[in-house]
Amino acid sequence: MNYGRKKAAKKRRDITSKSKMKKKRLGVRIFKGVLLTLLLLMVAGCVGGGIFLKKVIDSAPDVTPEDVKPTGYTSVVYASDNKTETQRLTSAGSNRVYKTIDEIPKDLQHAFVAIEDERFYEHNGIDPKGIVRAGMIGLTTGDFSQGASTLTQQLIKNNIFDFMSEDTFFDRLERKIQEQYLALKLEKQMSKSEIMENYLNTINLGQNTLGVQAASQRYFNKDVSQLTLSESAVIAAITQSPSYYNPITHPDHNADRRKQVLKNMLEQGYISQEAHDEALADDVYARIQNVNTNITQNTTPQSYFVDALTEQILTDLEDPDVGLGYSETQAYNTLYKGGLSIYSTQDLEIQGICDQVLNDDSNYPYKVQYGLSYALTVTRADGTQENYSSGHIKQFRNMKYGLTFDSEEQAHQVIESFKASIAKEGDTYDEVINLSPQPQASVTVIDQATGQIKAMVGGRGTKSSSMSLNRAYTGSTRQPGSCFKILSTYAPALDSAGETLATIIKDEPYEYADGTPVSNWWGNYYRGNMTMRKAIEQSANICAVKTLTEITPQLGFTYCQNFGLSTLVESRTTDEGKVFTDIQQPLALGGVTDGVYNYEMCAAYAAIANGGVYQEPIMYTKILDHDGNVLLDRTQTQEKHTVLKDSTAFLLTSAMEDVIKKGTGTPARLSNMDAAAKTGTTSNNVDLWIAGYTPYYTCTIWSGYDDNTPLADREWDYHLKMWKKIMDQINTTKGLAYTQFEEPDSVVERTVCTSTGKLAVSGCPAVTEYFDRDTAPTQSCSGHRSAKKPSSDSKKDDESSDSSDQSDSANQSDSHSDGNSSGSDSTDSSESTDTSQDGTTGEDTSGESSDANQGVTQ
Repeated sequence: MNYGRKKAAKKRRDITSKSKMKKKRLGVRIFKGVLLTLLLLMVAGCVGGGIFLKKVIDSAPDVTPEDVKPTGYTSVVYASDNKTETQRLTSAGSNRVYKTIDEIPKDLQHAFVAIEDERFYEHNGIDPKGIVRAGMIGLTTGDFSQGASTLTQQLIKNNIFDFMSEDTFFDRLERKIQEQYLALKLEKQMSKSEIMENYLNTINLGQNTLGVQAASQRYFNKDVSQLTLSESAVIAAITQSPSYYNPITHPDHNADRRKQVLKNMLEQGYISQEAHDEALADDVYARIQNVNTNITQNTTPQSYFVDALTEQILTDLEDPDVGLGYSETQAYNTLYKGGLSIYSTQDLEIQGICDQVLNDDSNYPYKVQYGLSYALTVTRADGTQENYSSGHIKQFRNMKYGLTFDSEEQAHQVIESFKASIAKEGDTYDEVINLSPQPQASVTVIDQATGQIKAMVGGRGTKSSSMSLNRAYTGSTRQPGSCFKILSTYAPALDSAGETLATIIKDEPYEYADGTPVSNWWGNYYRGNMTMRKAIEQSANICAVKTLTEITPQLGFTYCQNFGLSTLVESRTTDEGKVFTDIQQPLALGGVTDGVYNYEMCAAYAAIANGGVYQEPIMYTKILDHDGNVLLDRTQTQEKHTVLKDSTAFLLTSAMEDVIKKGTGTPARLSNMDAAAKTGTTSNNVDLWIAGYTPYYTCTIWSGYDDNTPLADREWDYHLKMWKKIMDQINTTKGLAYTQFEEPDSVVERTVCTSTGKLAVSGCPAVTEYFDRDTAPTQSCSGHRSAKKPSSDSKKDDESSDSSDQSDSANQSDSHSDGNSSGSDSTDSSESTDTSQDGTTGEDTSGESSDANQGVTQ
């Protein structure tokens, strides 16, 4: 554009005018001000950021390699062979089995690196390239879910920050900064292999599995070392979102990510194209579903043995004399989160035999019934709640004993009738129904040489839950009946009261101190003079009570305590002022206040089988902690003490051999092994017992109704037959050679007169008997003017091999319990006199009867 002189001058004036110059200077000043402000803001931001960063770093926890090791491990129970896994003990957050890096396949390690942190082996804890990549993806797509955390950061997050709240942006920022700072610090202290090992044992891989070993077992039922490339890719694909990528519930989601894992491994040079294609073609999810189906079908509660084992371990951990004096919480966490290796005493062959016999309905009386345990909470329309239990239904039905029905359907009908009787409009119900077959049973088997419990079954029928009622352990006490005669009476009489098996005890009318008659199980007649051996064989009640009275109930009580029976009552006063004690005459017949535990009865008889040496019954030998150190060695802390002289133990064994050969226990006679046992039956056949042993194992069986319903008289001996089946099968399965009980040097044989118990002379009715050397008779019988042949009736009375138990009336004073938590309710003195012919011996084998509370027993 051309300007004339006039216009050019005007343009010059405009440019150089003061107003224009002022505007320009103002604009420059404003621009400088903005720049200075921005600079100041930048400086302030840097200073503030530095202060903030320093504060965040200063507040970061100190981290050492020990701090990032995973916590909460699965404890594993092994059988007595020390290698067969029988149970895993876990609680929430502890289903983890630790594996070292050399046990984890390289393919599995590389799969995690390929999908989670491809520069893991190159960076120093943080990955700047990964951070930039994640940022760019977020800015361009709006998806900021792409993580940039390294495996090192994830390890710190899982084991250091797993408890921290991240409610706000600043919480998340602070944690991320600390993660990165600690990752840099940790990488200076640990090798890549160490970091990888801890990471792979930490991560959550769904289905309540923590770490790659637990995941390998859950999804493929194999050790992690056996995983293929295809299976490794499946597990690595889970970690970003264990629920979304769960290969069981969302196999399609997992398959997509598994494909990405294999693609990354190929691109990063970890696998060949051939390996990639082969893995991708693998129908891995079919295998996973098959494993899941098997696991689901085979998932059962803990066994009765493991229930008792865990109870014993918790007790031991809290006991400073046995364990570590832990608190209850410490003990629980150690057991269920400590990753312990527990070496139990359970013999799986023996356990299998016991399980099979006790759960075979054909071994029980023909009439299978069902016992009901019931609990109900009713929430009314106004929000109030009312609670009901089995007792309410019992009252509703006016049932004498308990809730026993002929079928499960009948039980459910009664439940519905009861609910209808209390129903109101707007009710909601929360109920627990447990039905169990009746009569019930329990069994314990102990190796008497070690005191180790080899098998335990706490009930008949399907076990519906862990830690349910265990009738063989501490869950139930029952009246022991005549099994107690050996422990409370004849053992102390022979051991420290100078009595012998040839001691003559007169069976005659006899009363307790309060005047209550003592009755024999066989009826209202008396057999006159009986040797102690014969009294044991025939389970003579009167002879037992007379003997205990002579040696004193206090001595008998003391021996029972030494036999390890923990439930006996020395003295107990109720709020009403009643005094209960087991130091009294009914102790002879098993009439005790609270009953006894099956396993403690087994241990007591095992002491006799072990030559008189009691060994505390134990269910594990040792426990190793997570690092393989011995936490508990039960063989070193197991209580052991001598209860009886070895001679006494042998004499009792010899007498109890007769119980099985020709006494009350003939149905339990074994096929090819010496055995000794004592039977016990409470009044009306409420509780049925047998406690006995071979030269190898001791076994006790209890059977009866949970609610104390009496068994029919003809059903008195099925438990003896079960004992025979168990012991015969143990002998056969374990290949045990026929063995007689070993006679100690302290025992001698003498021929004695059966009428006087003195050394026999010509004309005496003589028998050869065992004696302790110190109590063997030295005086000879004065002789008999005539050896009158006994009548057939008296022979039957004195020498029959009747295999029944007896029934006595016990002391009914207020100082003795009228019942126990699971024993008989009976308080009468009636005896069972029904007989059942033994087809093999032709001898009367009627059942024993004993009052559960008053000492009536056989």
